[in-house]
Amino acid sequence: MPTGTYNLIDQPCVPVRWKPSISAASATAGFPDRVGLRELLLRSHDIESLAVADAPAHAALLRILYAITAQVADLTEQGPEGDWDERRLNVLDSGRLPPAEVDAYFSMFEDRFFLFAPGGRPWMQDPRLADQCDATNTAGVNKLIVTRPSGNNHSWFRHDSDTAAEPPTAADAFLSLLMWHYYGPAGRCSSREVNGVKSASATAGPLRTALSYHPDGTSLFETLLAGLVPPEDSVRAHEDLCPWEQDKLPDPDSPPRTSRGPRSRHTARSQHALLLIPDEHSTHAQDAFITWAYRGERMPREDDYLIWQTSQQGNRYPRPANAGRALWRDLDALLLQHPPAGSAHPQQPRVFRTAVEVSEDLRVRALGFDQEGQAKDTQFIDASTPAVLAFAERNDARTVPAVGRLRQVGELYGRRLDRAVKRAWAAYVKDAKADGAAWAAEAGARYWPQAEAEFWARFRLLDRTGDIADGGLDPAAARQSFLRLAEEAYDAVTGPVTRTLRGAKAISQARIDLYGGPPKNRATAPSARAKTKEPTG
Repeated sequence: MPTGTYNLIDQPCVPVRWKPSISAASATAGFPDRVGLRELLLRSHDIESLAVADAPAHAALLRILYAITAQVADLTEQGPEGDWDERRLNVLDSGRLPPAEVDAYFSMFEDRFFLFAPGGRPWMQDPRLADQCDATNTAGVNKLIVTRPSGNNHSWFRHDSDTAAEPPTAADAFLSLLMWHYYGPAGRCSSREVNGVKSASATAGPLRTALSYHPDGTSLFETLLAGLVPPEDSVRAHEDLCPWEQDKLPDPDSPPRTSRGPRSRHTARSQHALLLIPDEHSTHAQDAFITWAYRGERMPREDDYLIWQTSQQGNRYPRPANAGRALWRDLDALLLQHPPAGSAHPQQPRVFRTAVEVSEDLRVRALGFDQEGQAKDTQFIDASTPAVLAFAERNDARTVPAVGRLRQVGELYGRRLDRAVKRAWAAYVKDAKADGAAWAAEAGARYWPQAEAEFWARFRLLDRTGDIADGGLDPAAARQSFLRLAEEAYDAVTGPVTRTLRGAKAISQARIDLYGGPPKNRATAPSARAKTKEPTG
């Protein structure tokens, strides 16, 4: 089989951060900034974390690595005696992934890991696109690299021209390939002809608009083991395959393949088909085909690293990525199996039900892309918490509800602040329809960072022994702290207009919303109070 020269197994394609114990001198000699997939797994115990700058590429790569880790660690099935958890702990106790199994795996699929393979089968690509798509109307490398502007799109980090596009390195093309598979947009794409029928409409990628949450350990080895999801009892290793492990490419005219377990669920759900075109040295991508993978069909959205919610119509959907929402506001949904968070009924990501068995000192890392379902992209999201999984409900049933109450109080005064400044603006300009967006944005920018710091300060004081009811949380003191932050933000935003009689009157009257509104409103609208789930004690 014809193959290229750039193989992801050994070529330095993944940026990494080595553990702090590695000295700067040795890092220069034997610890490069980028490694291939083989070295990444063999030395995962020496690597602190991935150093992928683009959050969606980081989230996508983790799912690929989880799937390979499960295979080389013999964690693809529950086993005849259901000893999956015990086998994972045995791998953890060994301190590293088994080298022989890592080498055996990459030897078996070596020809499937070429990033460029003219005439062959390149990794996570469809070589049929060279014949099924119009060779004179390719996507171009600016379209491939998500952070570049293409066509009439705005610039993010740099200015590029489609008429003189700079070819990305193979390593950059590899990460962009992943982003397209997981976060690619819906809508118009390159035309693809299959069985005599042309079409040019793609469905959004499986993680588009979503925020994924991952357990984060003190080493990549610990992170990968904690990120594994126990397979269902019905899962069979020979059926739960990644795309590069399957003998045949998928039929684009047939319904999408159904997942057969965690490995296929997290690696074989792409709605896009791509083919990279290398330069003459196979060190850069000089062009690309990007089109649909399945004609008019979409796989059910399944993923074990998302917070799933339920709409008012009863539809299940992942919590969307929101660049303006801090990670602490999702914390109780990550720790509690049944968090008290209103009508959305959020469901804890499945991975967190067992991650704590690897370590109680795991952090949570949130990775995603604030974007619309079709073409608009706004901002990458990459955030992490301190070590919090020791507070998971199954470990600490008495303390973790306090986390939810603390989060609720912080959000309560954030909502009240937003309502108060909008009401103040409407009263000041004497226009009931005025939305006060500018004031609300400034007030939020002042309140939420301070509220986050207050949340973590009080979180660190919670009891970790489980002996004290509610973790020792003082609800009254917490309410006063968040109220004080809301008052400070309100005064800072509205202060400039209080020099006039009209302004002072408007600000004074609207200020009462910080405390829940006029007493008569609270007494006559119990249903509204219940709907917002405001703490009462």
